This record gives sequence, C-alpha cells and structure tokens, in this order.
Amino acid sequence: MKAVLSLKDLGIRFGGLKAVWDLSLDVPEGSIFGLIGPNGAGKTTLFNLLTGVYVPTQGTIDLFGKSTLGVKTSKITARGLARTFQNIRLFKEMTVLENVIVALDNSEAMPKANPLSVLLRSPKSMEIEAHKTAKAMEILKIFNLDVKAQEFAGSLPYGEQRRLEIARALGTGARLVLLDEPAAGMNPNETRDLMDTIRLIRDKLNVTVLLIEHDMKLVMSICERIAVLDYGVKIAEGSAKEIQSNPKVIEAYLGKAPETAETSA
Repeated sequence: MKAVLSLKDLGIRFGGLKAVWDLSLDVPEGSIFGLIGPNGAGKTTLFNLLTGVYVPTQGTIDLFGKSTLGVKTSKITARGLARTFQNIRLFKEMTVLENVIVALDNSEAMPKANPLSVLLRSPKSMEIEAHKTAKAMEILKIFNLDVKAQEFAGSLPYGEQRRLEIARALGTGARLVLLDEPAAGMNPNETRDLMDTIRLIRDKLNVTVLLIEHDMKLVMSICERIAVLDYGVKIAEGSAKEIQSNPKVIEAYLGKAPETAETSA
C-alpha cells in the first residue's frame, strides 16, 4: 500500500535541543496510524513540522508524493492535510454549521464567489452559499451533529465539540487528518464514541488518520500501526502487539529496566 505521508531523516533543532531527530516514517494510505510517547517526546513538534508551522533543520517531508518543505500552512491544507489540536480551537461564538462552512471556504474543491457578488447577493453567490450549506450539513450528519447545526459551538458538550473539530478539519477536503490527543478530557463513553468516529472517517470517507494519543486503550484498539517517540527519536514501530511487548517502549513509559517492567504500554 502506498504512503500518503513519507518522512526521511526528519529533524528540527531548537538551539542545542534536538526536538525531533533522524525520523523516518511512512503512513500508508487508508490506515489509522498511532504516534505515542511520553510527554516531551516531540509528538506535537512533529505535527507542527508536518503542517508547516516549523521548518525542519534536516530531512524531507513528502505529502501525497510531493515535498512540503518551504510550503505555507494554508497551501499544505489545500493539498489535503488538516489537523486538530490538544486544546479545542472552535469558533465558539459561531454556530456549528458556520464552523464547518468556514472550513469549506478553505477547500480547493469548493467553488468561490468574488467579494462583490457576495456583497450584492448575486444569484451566483447565493447558489454557491447554498451549495456550501448543503455540503456542511452532509458532513455534520456523518458526525450526528446536523440536529445541532444552529446551536453555538461553545454550547456543545465537550465530546461533541471534539467531534465538531474533526468535522471542521474534514471540511477542508482533507485526505489525511492529524488528530492531536483527540480523547483528552473525555469520559469513557465519549472515548468510545470517538473511536467509532475515527473508524468511520477512515472507512466511510476514505481519510487516512495519524493520531497522537495518551489513551493507550484507544491507540491499541484502533491503530493498525504505531510509532513510538522518546526524546525526539523513534524507538519503535510496529503493530499494537509488537509495541506492547517492546522493551524499549516499556522502559520509556515506566522508567524501569525491561526485565522488571510490566508488559502493558
């Protein structure tokens, strides 16, 4: 299976600190790929490299077969990569529907109206707005949020706000979505719903998922492949079963010698 994202010897240095270093990684198309590691391992720094927030010190990033080095974040998004954040970043004073429409405005697949036609409410601009609204409602229905389309995003329960953030990311036309600790702050029921949502966007929407997560039960349940970072270096990669029994992973998480550590990651 071809890789939608390929990293080769990727690294970034902040002064004398190597936040991510010599990282090579391939994310297969159509996969749910997990990225785990202790706090400070470099996971979010990697997401910032992938989205163009940081410029790497070394190495290459190929997204859908094309380099993203030197490419602006907005252009990377237009190529089909979107992300969510550890802290929810919705437009909370806007409606649920409006949050997704904003994302659609950044999708290259959506028709655009010039500002004057929008101001004058021309038939063409009204047609485009109706098309975007219908598309946004279609996305919200997938996430069972269509019934709350006119509610303010900030009024939603926490788990629904997380789902809306993922829906908004997909509204950009993403073919690869980066989820940064999507289960953070969720209760067990919300986490189960999130797992179903992640499977759904891969299976129904054909979107590849790369996720950072500290909830090991979630990671081990849904990820076909997992990479582990520690101090910015990849120390292991493999299936959930391989990662759970890897001595380097056990030591990184538990701080014990492998022979005395428990075998759960």
